[in-house]
Formats: sequence, structure tokens, C-alpha cells
Amino acid sequence: MKRTPLRSIGVGCLAITLAAGAAFGGMEKLSPELRSGKSTGDVEVIVQYRQVPSAAGQQRFRDRGATLLRDLTLIKSRHYRVPAGALAGLANDPEVSYISLDRPVHAHLDQADVTIGANLAASYGVDGSGVGVAVIDSGIGKHNDLKGKVVYAQQFNGVGGDAFGHGTHVAGILAGSGADSDGPQYFRTFRGVAPGVSLIDLQVLDRNGNGMDSGVIAAIQQAVSLKAKYNIRVINLSLGRPVYESYTMDPLCQAVEQAWKAGIVVVVAAGNDGRTNPATTQGYGTITAPGNDPDVITVGAMKDMGTPNKSDDLIATYSSKGPTAYDMVVKPDLVAPGNLIDSTLSPESTFVRNYPSTGIPMNQYHNGNDGKDSPDYIQLSGTSMATAYVSAAAALLIQQNPGIAPDQVKARLMKTADKTFPVSSSYTDPSTGIVYTAQYDIFTIGAGYLNIGNALFSTDLTPSGMSAASPALALTAAGTWSLVNSSSVVWGSSVVWGSSAVWGSSVVWGSSVVWGSSAVWGSSAVWGSSAVWGSSAVWGSNAVGANVADSANLVLAGGDM
Repeated sequence: MKRTPLRSIGVGCLAITLAAGAAFGGMEKLSPELRSGKSTGDVEVIVQYRQVPSAAGQQRFRDRGATLLRDLTLIKSRHYRVPAGALAGLANDPEVSYISLDRPVHAHLDQADVTIGANLAASYGVDGSGVGVAVIDSGIGKHNDLKGKVVYAQQFNGVGGDAFGHGTHVAGILAGSGADSDGPQYFRTFRGVAPGVSLIDLQVLDRNGNGMDSGVIAAIQQAVSLKAKYNIRVINLSLGRPVYESYTMDPLCQAVEQAWKAGIVVVVAAGNDGRTNPATTQGYGTITAPGNDPDVITVGAMKDMGTPNKSDDLIATYSSKGPTAYDMVVKPDLVAPGNLIDSTLSPESTFVRNYPSTGIPMNQYHNGNDGKDSPDYIQLSGTSMATAYVSAAAALLIQQNPGIAPDQVKARLMKTADKTFPVSSSYTDPSTGIVYTAQYDIFTIGAGYLNIGNALFSTDLTPSGMSAASPALALTAAGTWSLVNSSSVVWGSSVVWGSSAVWGSSVVWGSSVVWGSSAVWGSSAVWGSSAVWGSSAVWGSNAVGANVADSANLVLAGGDM
């Protein structure tokens, strides 16, 4: 059957239908891409229901030519293939709350451990033992450092193993034992932050690092169903895609919220689009889904500069910045090391096939006296890598405090994060000469730089039942933007938890005002005519596409060095 042209074209053309969809007010239950009416043939969609669909409702879908592909009961949804011409009629079904395209998602591609205090975990007697971490990615390949770590594996795309190599690298940051770089013949050991965790390998990305919403949602659903059996307390999502609507309607966001409510900490990559429109929007407003959801911990990437001293670290200019599209949520929540990160290499991966000389040269960590002649590790960059560090930190915190809730984990990690940064920093791309300047505000570094030692040392816990949802922005009567929260949120109206500010004193402009009249969203603003979503925008014709920071050409080159 013919698939939707939108899927086969890719993300680069979707911004056009995003703008066009606004005119179809009578089709508000269709996502922006589907409202355009441009889709032909059969399309794959995710249908969200107000409640579990009745037998009569399911029959109505079949009568209109819909084929059920997968039940997504976690979010009261179903994955269907339907004729594009039937969409309007299906949207009018009284049991349906929203229909969205089954959208493509992509991977967001030893000094760093010291930088964030991961080496202190042993002094607290924690290594993640007893905690299950679900890695929803391209799979986890065979590697000595990960031997015995994977307690459950399932493919949602029929590929098997790790043909891309991304998931194996993420798993190594989380749980690598360092077996292939440990011993007298090695002078560097590549060990994961939480080597005691159990890994649940849920493969959703193919050999090119691509997948679909439906597969990711199904994997999240499986992680929730396996929570009790494997004590799954953390989900790592080093992937994402553009934001097309409010998180309250996005099925991918709804899935991560359900996992959060089930007691699982969900850690998500912010995205690698921070270099978008450097002369106008400076990369603001580029957080990807589901990192735009207020509940989850959304992670940006820092450069550790190859030293254990944190004082010289800088933000990676490709790291996506908030606020989020549509909902204006303050993101990311934290930043962690994500640039030039050494971790496990999947030998059968796309990285090795396409770049035969890839991998960390043996002479950089091996004395060469045991006959080894091929590298076991690779150096990658991106918010994907930073996400794995935060997932590992969450696992350590959970082992230390087994009864801790996801909101308490998020609040603890944010409060104990380091908050000392420069005012700004710049990076000049040597190939283009473009200068990328980053301001160290809450939309760039969130609550600060992950500090595992601080988090394990702290005994602060927010009250049980309190939400740690990230705050949103609201336009005041005076024309300025301020942070808003409900009374049940940890941060409260002054964005402070206890006696110390979550975001510190130098990251908010004015008296509880984020930005004044010279705001980022002025006439040439994030949402203006030359905006993030405009014709030369993130997803426009001159968009960030194949050259996104985690694509092979940039990742293997080391990203923002």
C-alpha cells in the first residue's frame, strides 16, 4: 500500500503544511500536517480516543477502510493505516479526540565522568544495581563492556542488534563495565556512570537512526508493562522530532506522561538545532518532542573541553534551546557532557560500514601488547550523549533512595546542578566562518550543569505528590514575559525551591521577568516572520535536515569542538 508522501519526503517539507493547516478550523481534531488535505493514498496515523473505543467505533473505522496496525492502550490510542480521503470523516467520529500523522523520529546524536562527579558514586555505595533502565533507541549491540547487562530485548522495527550504533554508545555511557579497556595493557578505561543497572533494550530506530512515533509509543508502553518485572525506573530517550502542536495533544508527549505517572523517570534529549538562524533567533525555540513535555527531564549538551575541571566547560552551540513551541515551556531542564564522548562501538553498525576508519584509535587507550588491532570505542557528540549521563544519575539516585518519585528525582537533580557559568560564549564554525554565540540563560542551560556528587550528597526531598513540571511563560499586562506555575508545582510563583533558587540569581531578567521589550520574540523573533518555523526555518526548505548535529557527518567530526 502507498504510504503518505509526507513521510517519504521527510521533515524538511512539513513546516509548509504546518502553516497551511490553521485555515481548516472545522478539522481541529486533525494534526496540522493532515489538515492541509495534501496527503494522498494511504497514510499511517495515531488516533487518540476519549476512552477505550467501543466495538461499534472500531467497526466504523473498518467501514471507512482503516486497518489496525497496533494498539497503543497506554494513551488510549490506536495506530491505523487509513485512506487519506477518509480522514475528515474519521475525525468527526464522536469517540475520537485527535488524529496525528505517525511521524518520523531520529537519534539525537572519561573526562566527562569526573566533570560531573560520577566518580563519587562509589563513595556513596551506589552503581545503579537493582535499577532497570529502558533504552529506547537503535538497539544495543554485542560488546564485552555490556555483556550480561541486557535483561530484556525487543524490536519494534524488525531490524535486530544495533545496525546504527547509536544505542550501543548510549548504553555504554549508562552502564559500560570498561572490560575492553581495563587491565595493565590499557592506560584509559571507558566505564559507564551506573555499571550496575539492568538494561532493557527496546529497539525503535533503524540502521540510519530513523523510526516512527508509533514504534516509540509502543516501546514506552512495553516499558511500563515490564516495570514491575525488571524494576524499570528510568526511560532514556536520546531521540526526537519537530513539535507540531501543544504537548497536550501530541501522542508522543502523552506517552511519556503516562510513563511518568507510572513511576518511571523519563529523560529526553533536547535536540541538536541550537545553531538555527544564528543572526535572528539564535537557536531559541528549537526543543524537539517529546522533550517539550513539562514532566520529563530534558537535557542539553555541554563541552567538557577534555579536562576534569568544570570551570572551563562551555555549552555546545548545537544544543537546542527553549522555550518550547506552542506552549512556551522553559526547557531544557539540565545540561550534561555531550561533546566528544567516548563510549562503546557496535562493530556491525552504520558508523563502521560507512566510515571504516571510525572508532577511537587503539593507541589512544591501549599499549598494544595483547594482539588487539581493532577499536572497541567511538567518540560521538550530541544531546543524546548528555541524556545518557542524566539517566545514569537518576538510576544512582533511585538506588540510593528506592522510594523516590520521578518528580523528586527531577527536582533534586535540578536543585543540585551547578549554576556558575559565563555570561556568554562563542564558537566559530571553521568550515563556514559563521559565529554562534550562546547566552547562559534558562532557555540554554536550564537549572544548570548536572552534578552527581551534589545530588547524592543532598538529602532534600520535595513533598510527596508535588509536581516538578517545568514552568511556562506568560505575557504580562506590562508586555513582558514571566514564569508561571500552579500552586501544586515545586517551583512555586517565585521559581524557588526552599532557600536556594533552582535557576540561580543571574539567569532571570528583572523582577521575576524573563524578558522585557527587547525580547527574543520581537519583530524578527522566534515566532516572527523570519521565525524558527518560517520559510528558511528549522524545518523549511533551507532547513536543518541531514546535517543536523547528530547526523553522521557532524557526529563523527566531533560536533562543536
